Amino acid sequence: MTSNRADAGEQSGRFTEEAMRRTATEIAAQLGASGDLVLLRLTNNAVFAIPEAGIVIRVSRSHGLRARAAKVAALGGWFAEIDAPTIRLTPGIEQPLEVDHLLATVWTYVPPRPPTPGVTDLGHVLGAFHRLGTPPLLLPTWNPVDDARTRLADAEALAESDRRFLTDWCDRLEPQLDELRQQQPPGLVHGDAHAGNLLRHSDDQVVLCDFDATCLGPWQVDLVAVPVGEARFGRTGNHAQLAAAYGYDITTDPAWPLLREARELKMVVAAVPLLASGPGVAHEFATRLRSIQRHEQSTRWTPFADLTAARAVR
Repeated sequence: MTSNRADAGEQSGRFTEEAMRRTATEIAAQLGASGDLVLLRLTNNAVFAIPEAGIVIRVSRSHGLRARAAKVAALGGWFAEIDAPTIRLTPGIEQPLEVDHLLATVWTYVPPRPPTPGVTDLGHVLGAFHRLGTPPLLLPTWNPVDDARTRLADAEALAESDRRFLTDWCDRLEPQLDELRQQQPPGLVHGDAHAGNLLRHSDDQVVLCDFDATCLGPWQVDLVAVPVGEARFGRTGNHAQLAAAYGYDITTDPAWPLLREARELKMVVAAVPLLASGPGVAHEFATRLRSIQRHEQSTRWTPFADLTAARAVR
């Protein structure tokens, strides 16, 4: 019965902003938290802040990624124990929470504070994060191909020809990434390391957030998002700053071409479950996909965050 209700909900658009807002409102009511819900992001999660209550509610928008909520909650507990440079779960709440077949986690709200964290901060924080060691938790192995296939399974508005291309791309990358993973012991990987996932505390400490993609894998993975973003979005200078702060230039690594391709797969497929959200997302998805198909590495992409229809989607 649960599966049928969930499937019916997907077909009726249960992952829209309005539906996510209703779910977050119910969670806030259960917690006794009052105040206005402020949408922060609408990606694979709907992220709402209630500044007056000092909390952030992250609601998963994909049934296929339900296991991530439990992983993120477990990581949040470990981060608190070892005083990691990360945001904190709201204490005293058994997490993840489940409301109407959707899972959510609740975090302590960190108000925006100047100066906005940048890639130099990212390099320093990533260095500290990678030195935390391996957590005593059952974490997934870095596998962007499996993640992409999960998103393809959630697709509601994907053309069959595009689905075939993306599936073939996954099939081609998989053995190459398997070989890469075997070349060194796995370490703690944030999985989506960019300056947008940094927050500044009142004591000026910069911390990481968003651990949906956190896993075990090659540490180099965390240095890829910035140079790929620079190449695709035209943000010059960011990679040089990251390399200087972290102490390593990922673009000189022998695995760079493969790591770049894996990152671009993620950046293309991230929009697949959201294609029905508006023409802006669909058009940008088409631009990204066609540039990959035509091997046009110089084609500029537009961040989803800049698209009105996508709201705060990256």
